[in-house]
Amino acid sequence: MQRYSKEFKAEALKLSDEIGIKKASTQLGVHYNTIADWRKLRKRRKKEEAAASDPETLAKIRQLEKENAELRQANEILKDALGFFAKDRKK
Repeated sequence: MQRYSKEFKAEALKLSDEIGIKKASTQLGVHYNTIADWRKLRKRRKKEEAAASDPETLAKIRQLEKENAELRQANEILKDALGFFAKDRKK
């Protein structure tokens, strides 16, 4: 599997935006699907960056992370209790 530099990918994406994926892949000697995957990844990253910059989204993420930590802690307590009661039943 061939690795491409960030600069090459950026230029390939710019070219594919201008002339299309098929022509760019032929001109650069890169598989069509490779450039298509790079474009999908770029689109996904842009969405993630946009969501991360939104204050409401950041607040929601913090709230969900806090809730997740509380639920993990509750699960650990329940596991310990289950072990305690299971040990007590064996006697």
